[in-house]
Amino acid sequence: MKVVARRLQGLAHEIDIEGGHTIVVDEPADAGGTDAGPSPGRLLAASLASCTAVTMEMYAERKGWELDAVEVDVDGTYDGHVPTAYAVTVRLPAGLSEEQRERLLVVASKCPVHRALTGETTVTISDRVEIL
Repeated sequence: MKVVARRLQGLAHEIDIEGGHTIVVDEPADAGGTDAGPSPGRLLAASLASCTAVTMEMYAERKGWELDAVEVDVDGTYDGHVPTAYAVTVRLPAGLSEEQRERLLVVASKCPVHRALTGETTVTISDRVEIL
């Protein structure tokens, strides 16, 4: 999977995501941006929320469980602009058994974004000089 960030103007960047998706990322005005899109930190929290929801929904589907309404809230704690903690709250439908609810909470912590945030992913940075 490949993602490319290209500067638009100021701190705003157009992000091309493999698969034909494009989003704009920017910082809020109080951080020097123009708020043309969500900040990278907000996207990270959004990735965690959506990945958690999708992971639980896929698991429930494999088990034949009906989930109707699932909601995942992520509240981030920051030191300046650096996230230091995320609190994830999962809202599941009332019709599930206690065993199903407990299993879904375990599965929620196994989403790929959660795993990446808890140190299971290696990130390397290199530079290449290219004429753009």
